Amino acid sequence: MLHGRINGWFAEIARDLPWRKPDCSPWGVLVSEIMLQQTPVVRVLPVWLEWLKRWPTPAGLAGEPAGEAVRSWGRLGYPRRALRLHAAAAAIVQDHGGKVPDNYAELLALPGVGSYTAAAVAAFAYGRRETVVDTNIRRVHARLVTGAALPAPALTAAEMRLAARLLPDDDDTSVRWNAAVMELGALICTARAPKCGDCPVRGSCAWRAAGEPPPSYVPKGQAWHGTDRQVRGAVIAVLREAEAPVPPEMFQREPADLGFAPAGIGVPLGALHRLNSAPEQLERALAGLLADGLAELHGGGYRLPA
Repeated sequence: MLHGRINGWFAEIARDLPWRKPDCSPWGVLVSEIMLQQTPVVRVLPVWLEWLKRWPTPAGLAGEPAGEAVRSWGRLGYPRRALRLHAAAAAIVQDHGGKVPDNYAELLALPGVGSYTAAAVAAFAYGRRETVVDTNIRRVHARLVTGAALPAPALTAAEMRLAARLLPDDDDTSVRWNAAVMELGALICTARAPKCGDCPVRGSCAWRAAGEPPPSYVPKGQAWHGTDRQVRGAVIAVLREAEAPVPPEMFQREPADLGFAPAGIGVPLGALHRLNSAPEQLERALAGLLADGLAELHGGGYRLPA
């Protein structure tokens, strides 16, 4: 009953996304899954389109420096994902003849691919029956079946057992179910303002039946302004625009003092200095980027990895 109602709803309202199209390659699906981690569709879509235009195959990406992946990542955030995709592309070329693996175990063995991504690619790219569990799916399951306003702060074994129990038996229906429940959580059963009146299974919802009890905890959003993450992002924005290694003093002095016009590298440098970050915070950001492989020292300056 639940399967039919949710899958039927999905057939009518599913967003027209390029990585859902039948002609999308498994590589396109893998790229989308990495990009969509902690990032909304509206931000991912233009970057995904440009990425697939430039690198339609894993071999194309693997043949370029890792820094080009970081440069093309743009403002998606969490740029280590770009490095993971580059490493995964190299492994696909080296170990799988340039073809994205078609099963969970081999996908999971790729650099930077976790259990969710391996299951999602196996399901959505190859039609495998896999238990796909992301934040949206966890929230739908919590409300619909267990009656909780939100799932536990971290994924539990009980949640995985529930997801496996709800998964339809045949491959095709299971793939649609995974995508449909994910869409339900993204569009209707949202964290802060669920649109229960539009839900296709509102009459079966345990949370509504229980009187919509409040969450047992308050989710903590990630701070951004004034954090090391913000400074790191501003530094990477400079490196993306730079055509040569950037000397340390450029990060420490105003662009005008360095003789830069407000164009080219001067624009992200100006944005970096407007943060007014403490010198030690800038030093931490630069050291962290080096440690994470997102930057490297060359000729006395900083650049994206070669």
